[in-house]
Amino acid sequence: MIKGFKDFLLRGNVVDLAVAVVIGAAFTAVVTSFTESFLRPLIGLLGGGGETGGSFEVNGQTFAWGDFVNAVITFVLTAAVVYFVVVVPMKLILERRKRGEEAGPVAPTQVELLVEIRDLLRAQQGQGAGPDPIGPGTTTLPGQL
Repeated sequence: MIKGFKDFLLRGNVVDLAVAVVIGAAFTAVVTSFTESFLRPLIGLLGGGGETGGSFEVNGQTFAWGDFVNAVITFVLTAAVVYFVVVVPMKLILERRKRGEEAGPVAPTQVELLVEIRDLLRAQQGQGAGPDPIGPGTTTLPGQL
């Protein structure tokens, strides 16, 4: 599962990116609250505590490494939520459908398609749909078993 998560993070699939953006946007408030309430103070303590914890200054320039670490952790948390809540369940559903354990969408029968084509052709010619040749509720043509 971790390998799949790593592959997900490093792959450039557009659909996965779109899913990540949508789900990531939905979890932004929760993740932001978590990082602001717990991670920022923890990183500040690890970096020396106080208001300047998680940063250092060189020649008047402030390097806020704590903010960068917060952003990386926020990204990994968001990606993990997308992976474990959306990608893994979808992968399981697709695998079940391949094995035949879970039914996919039901396709129309040939007769249903032919009746629809007939009705569309009649509609184009200005005629009504007409009676159903196989009768109501039947699935086979007359003469078929």
